[in-house]
Amino acid sequence: MLDDIIQKIAIYALPVILAITLHEAAHAYVAKRFGDATAFMMGRMTLNPLKHIDPIGTVLLPLVGLIAGGFIFGWAKPVPVNFGNLKPVRSGMRWVAAAGPLSNLAMAVGWVLLFKLAISTDSMYSEPLMLMSQAGININVVLMVLNLMPLLPLDGGRIVESFLPPGMAYKYSRIEPYGIWILLGLVFTGLLSPILRPFMNIVYDLLNLIL
Repeated sequence: MLDDIIQKIAIYALPVILAITLHEAAHAYVAKRFGDATAFMMGRMTLNPLKHIDPIGTVLLPLVGLIAGGFIFGWAKPVPVNFGNLKPVRSGMRWVAAAGPLSNLAMAVGWVLLFKLAISTDSMYSEPLMLMSQAGININVVLMVLNLMPLLPLDGGRIVESFLPPGMAYKYSRIEPYGIWILLGLVFTGLLSPILRPFMNIVYDLLNLIL
């Protein structure tokens, strides 16, 4: 049992850290490109995972999910963005929000290519690389689809907000303080996985085209 847990941690640690770190760094990079250097000045436009790790969301919850063999769920420290500095504000908000899920899609494609490499070679590293690649694909697909849920403060919610007329966007933004509690409620009632699964399957089908 303990050996299985240690093996899972060894396989998932790097994919999880990369997925979360690059996701947050992508937000920071695009925010700076659109005129807001808040995250850059706070040292968050970096690939250093220590700058993005949240003890509960990045370490504890994914570890619990991994050990329990259930849905792996977590988050990093959100990148600070002053949306008022973005030019233009609404399309800037849209692209800053989309940058995170797009980075997860790019990483999923990268892990698919590494998986192809692993199954096409015969060495002592083939099986570990294959297992880590599978973990990388799964983690990034989950994070991408999860973050595209139309629920604030998730990226999907921010994208929806950017398309709404100002009055409706303001009303929609008022659900943000409750968004994380709604999300946790979906996790602990077991409803989140059935909601995400159809959309995850679509992404898996697209990634299969690469294979």
